[in-house]
Amino acid sequence: MRIFKTKAFARFARGTLMTDTALCAAVARAERGLVDADLGGGVIKQRIARRGAGKSGGFGTIILFRSGTRAFFVHGFARSEQDNIRDDKLAAFRMLADSLLN
Repeated sequence: MRIFKTKAFARFARGTLMTDTALCAAVARAERGLVDADLGGGVIKQRIARRGAGKSGGFGTIILFRSGTRAFFVHGFARSEQDNIRDDKLAAFRMLADSLLN
């Protein structure tokens, strides 16, 4: 399994002190079938805990995911600031997943 971060996501992760270990753990959970939300078309949403806190007050991440091959972290957000992904952004993530995962 290869795991990638986009430049924008890497900037977000660095600003929130999110570790690569936490990202790898989120992908490992997805590999075991423990996905927080399957948004279709290879797009999943996983929660990642804040350092020293739980997942409920943590961060949400959008991952373009193909089991056993690749995972791309493309979007991150604080769960206190954003709940759902807008339909137009979801469509864009699905198109991106189609090109990156095939």
